[in-house]
Amino acid sequence: MDFALSDEQTAIFDMAYAFGQENIAPFAQQWEKDETIPKDLWPQIAELGFGGLYVSEESGGSDLSRLDATLVFEALSMACPSVAAFLSIHNMCAKMLDSFADDALKSRIMADVLSMKTVLSYCLTEPGSGSDAAALKAKATRTNEGYTLNGTKAFISGGGYSDAYVCMVRTSDDGAAGVSTVYVEDGTEGLSFGGLEDKMGWRSQPTAQVQFDNCNISAGNLVGEEGKGFKYAMMGLDGGRLNISACSLGAAQTALNKTLEYMGERKAFGKPIDQFQGLQFRLADMEIELQAARTFLRHAAWKLDTGAPDATKFCAMAKKFVTETGSKVVDQCLQLHGGYGYLADYGIEKLVRDLRVHQILEGTNEIMRVIVSRDMLKNR
Repeated sequence: MDFALSDEQTAIFDMAYAFGQENIAPFAQQWEKDETIPKDLWPQIAELGFGGLYVSEESGGSDLSRLDATLVFEALSMACPSVAAFLSIHNMCAKMLDSFADDALKSRIMADVLSMKTVLSYCLTEPGSGSDAAALKAKATRTNEGYTLNGTKAFISGGGYSDAYVCMVRTSDDGAAGVSTVYVEDGTEGLSFGGLEDKMGWRSQPTAQVQFDNCNISAGNLVGEEGKGFKYAMMGLDGGRLNISACSLGAAQTALNKTLEYMGERKAFGKPIDQFQGLQFRLADMEIELQAARTFLRHAAWKLDTGAPDATKFCAMAKKFVTETGSKVVDQCLQLHGGYGYLADYGIEKLVRDLRVHQILEGTNEIMRVIVSRDMLKNR
């Protein structure tokens, strides 16, 4: 088995890391205070090919593997996991559109999606349906021209900020088989947004409810086939789970790097605190856990890229393990910074807050355990 990255993969990581350190890291704390990400950042990211990471070359995308994509998100999250995670959402939507939208819709929208002139949000969750996503109630009623949408989506990253919304809506009462996917542009009459949510972390990402009140869209804005929307939504989640895991990994690595530097400078009882064996053990534990998480993540990405029959199980296991490891590491890094870790100036407390939500979204870690255990029981 060869665990080494190829020269091309190393170059992808280095390019993303350099961009993040120059264009994101110096501004991440200010963007958090502003509760927004400047829109002009996204076309710069798109110039690197990151607006369509796994969109096909035929459609103008980069056509990278899922493993390649995790390298991008790990590198960018070393600058800011909130920004990196938002890019992951856009890419999940772009892949859905590339895979399932008809040629007419793609020819109309994909160029702007890939250049990130059009920034996308993913709308699945509702106030009463989270883990039980198939219980969604937002309804699309067929009309002569297309569909009329009514209902509410909750916890939407980019709500009121994005340029278009990839939405899962109910076109019949037939459970998961009654869900369809539609594309709704900002400015559509009947589309509105709730107030910005006041969140623990990911504060630079504007998050709000997306509301449909007799919102009319054309038939051409249906993505794929009616009744296939839930399948489309779920197909994107394996990759999304890898991406959010990569965001935890990169942010935790940054926290550990900052902690190593701090411990060499901070003195107690006449010597740098990195000379105390008890604290050295804690550094070693964090390094071991991060390296294990990185290996696990890349193994799961390889499974997804090769179409392994147990890829979904491995993506779920990786998501559970890596996101919990990331949160554990950043929390320990805060502890090793002492009181300074609690101050915003050092950047550690932001990472603690940003990473906590990774155990909830893209399927809670409890649902990851359900996926794994069901697979185990099915194959015993």
